[in-house]
This record gives sequence, C-alpha cells and structure tokens, in this order.
Amino acid sequence: MKKFSLAFLLVLAMLVLAACGGGSPEEDPTTDDAADNGGSGEDVLAKVKEEGTLVIGTEGTYPPFTFHDASGELTGFDVEIAREVAERLGVEAEFLETQWDAMFAGLDAGRFDMVANQVGINPERQESYEFSDPYITSTAVLVVAEDNTEIQSFEDLDGKLSAQSLTSNYAETATSYGAELEGVEGFNQAIELLNSGRVDATVNDNLTVLDFLKQRPDAKVKVVDESGDAAQSALLFRKDSGAIVDEANKALADMIEDGTYDEISEKWFGENVLE
Repeated sequence: MKKFSLAFLLVLAMLVLAACGGGSPEEDPTTDDAADNGGSGEDVLAKVKEEGTLVIGTEGTYPPFTFHDASGELTGFDVEIAREVAERLGVEAEFLETQWDAMFAGLDAGRFDMVANQVGINPERQESYEFSDPYITSTAVLVVAEDNTEIQSFEDLDGKLSAQSLTSNYAETATSYGAELEGVEGFNQAIELLNSGRVDATVNDNLTVLDFLKQRPDAKVKVVDESGDAAQSALLFRKDSGAIVDEANKALADMIEDGTYDEISEKWFGENVLE
C-alpha cells in the first residue's frame, strides 16, 4: 500500500509540474502581444481608407503655408498640397488646427494621421518620426526692426532676445548663434513682439518673410541676413506608420510629374519652391 501511494504521489507531482510549465509559445500572451505590436507598427493607411478621411494637423496661422483667408477658409500652400495628397489616396482631407508646439504631441497621441505645416527635416525629428519626400526648399532669414542698427548678421544674435516657436528649426538656428529665446505661437506673434520692442529679432523661413513683406509693405521690419544652408520640409508621420508614407511619396511624385505641384507652387510663390 505504501509503495502504491508513493508511486501515485510521484505521478501526481509530475502532472502538476507539467500543467504549470507546459504552456506552448502559441498560447503565450506575451508572445502574441509582441507579434501584434512589433515590427510593422500601426497600419495608418488601412485606418484612413476604412474611415475615408485623412486627418491632418496644421497651425492655420502661418501664411502663406497654412492660414485663413478673408472669408475665413483654411488655405495655403501646405493645405493645398495635403488636400491633393488626400485626394490621390481616395479619401477626404480633414484638418485639425493646433499650435506649433502642440502639433508633435497631437501626432504622438493619434489625433492626426499626418502633419502638414512646413515641418523641417532634421536628424533629431527623424529619430522619432517618419517624413515624406521633401516638397519645399527654403532658407532661414534674420529679421529685425527697421531702425535696428546693432544686428546686421546672425553672429550679432549673441546675447540678444529672439522670438521663436520653441521646437522649430529656426529656434535651433537662433540659439546656435547665442540668442536667448522668447517663445511664441507663430510668426505673426513674433512680428508683433518685434514691432513692440519686446524682442530684438526673429529667425524664420525666407518664403514666409517675403510673403509677409509683400502683404505688408509698410511693416517696419527688415531682413538683415540669410543663411547659406538650404532646408527642406516634408509631411510628418508617426514612426512605423506603414504604407501611408510610401503612398504619400507616390502622390507627391505624381503631382510633380503631371504638373500639379508646379501649379500650386506658382500660385503661392510665383516659382517652383522645391528646386
């Protein structure tokens, strides 16, 4: 009887051990989760196609790229480019407006599928986001008040106060020359601070400044220096957004090929601003 009981207990112990440690890889929830979330990331294109809408983050306060016209309609170079991309994807474009410094957080949180706001390509952003192929090339210019005689070049920014969107490429340019920063929500606010004498300068995109001076020839500001380095901007996506980046690139390439890009660029700038 004792021998039988001992043998029974041994068999029972083996069964318990097998039950506790015998889960197969197919049944391991950790393995399933890793397979679901790794590698290819989310399929934004499938989501966009299913919903029939491409949700686009933009400022709406940055002419001539994204702003409201006299009738209140959202328009601009980037807005038209983004609408054309959405049309070529076979979906509607839906724009959600937000401040520049909140735009990246909105993309991270999934509020937008894409950002179209003349976002400059730089290595730091490339670590965290995906870019389309570039669709605009521009340079940085230094703007000061009309009566300012102290600042004649970027080198003169050392120790001066520059109005900048804090996460923009132009903020990095200003600080690289030793400027201190006053945070603003956009270019128009930077000009207001400049005109009121609360800041010494602002660094921004040459196309934005030229458009501003064309619209406001009486503005008491001037361009005193221009960077020799060209910068390129592109559509912005979350990391691992999948095939939608390739499809956006195809749409941009087709726009360039069939002349649509030239039409939009000529409308807003009078020339091709990619070359």
